[in-house]
Amino acid sequence: MQGRQAGRSRVALPFAALACIVLACGALTGCESPIPFHRPGEGPPDGPVVGLGGPAPYLSAHPDADARRHGDPSPGSSGGGVPVAPADVYAATGPGMIAPHAQGVPPRLYVAHGRAVEVIDPHTLRTVGRLHFGAAASRVVPSWDLRRLWAAGPARGTLVPFGPRGGERGHAVQAGPPAALYFSPDGRHALVLAHRPHRVDVRDPHTMRRRGSVALPCAAGYADFTPDGSSMVATCGSAGALARVDLTSGRVSGTIRLPEGARPGDLRLSPDGTLFYVADPVKGGVWLVDAARFAALGFVRTGPGARGLSVGRDASRLFVVGSGTLTAVRFGTRRVASRWPLPGGGTPVPGGMSPDGAALWLADPRGYVYAVSTRTGRVVRKVRVGGRPAGLAVHPQPGRFSLGGTGLYR
Repeated sequence: MQGRQAGRSRVALPFAALACIVLACGALTGCESPIPFHRPGEGPPDGPVVGLGGPAPYLSAHPDADARRHGDPSPGSSGGGVPVAPADVYAATGPGMIAPHAQGVPPRLYVAHGRAVEVIDPHTLRTVGRLHFGAAASRVVPSWDLRRLWAAGPARGTLVPFGPRGGERGHAVQAGPPAALYFSPDGRHALVLAHRPHRVDVRDPHTMRRRGSVALPCAAGYADFTPDGSSMVATCGSAGALARVDLTSGRVSGTIRLPEGARPGDLRLSPDGTLFYVADPVKGGVWLVDAARFAALGFVRTGPGARGLSVGRDASRLFVVGSGTLTAVRFGTRRVASRWPLPGGGTPVPGGMSPDGAALWLADPRGYVYAVSTRTGRVVRKVRVGGRPAGLAVHPQPGRFSLGGTGLYR
């Protein structure tokens, strides 16, 4: 965030000061701008406009190259060790920053309902495909390398891979009743939160063959990862607790019991990596959990039924989907910035941000999918679908890789 503010302050310098800087840089050898400059058209479509005909400063349009220069594993590889904690967790998920190998994938909405996944073009709102899996599919999750999608059917305990281009389907894998599917930040493991008994199954991210499991003290439903990628933090709604799993040792390294009556659900790491924001539909807000000390710090009230979370493309706001409301919380102040009513007053299923960050897609169990403006809170797109939508995925989205869940990217 400081880098973005610094970029804006440089643009605001008086012309005379800018001229002096340019002359000074010309006189020095090896002088280069601390902000990457790109040719017109490489930055996000809603980026700042700079006068005098000069190119605008943007975050790199090719985050993969930057990641390799800093030693992070490249997308599509089998992993190259635990990533180093970044200064900005979501630096590679800005507007339009689609990974190179996912840029040719047509944008689609994958709506899981009943025994099928409906594929919708988000621009025309037309159904362009329908995938039948023979069992109720409750969610669609992109793979770590973004090259395939997984349809999860908890009723029969199956995970079914299919391609994002033509929808070609692979063989179903029995995984027990999976509560959720995630991927380790280094891409080496698929992590399935399973019930009966409470555990995390560690599987091959390509074949989903089971490699082992980690016993949990409670039934986990949602997860995210520490900024350095070394641990997974999972929430247990019925137990009112959180559990931290060390991915290297394969052991539970810490637990938190929230106050009486808490029911933690979805969670997101703050952009600076210091806090986890944990949604609680019963208490009506988000808990603040210190990521380093693994301790509860406080609570931000957002409204009844706080269920799903999504980070804005500029990483300045956290969007909290509740019962009849969408609330935006600013990371910088940890306070509510906006609160907007949702149509029908229901509690929709979060789907994910549009690639440009202008809209948040939601699915209503009453039979339709819609997009809400992240600037005004108004419904800007809406389409009716069959059945009762239980899950929604927007694909592709910006990011070097997917961590699974719903719209969880780095």
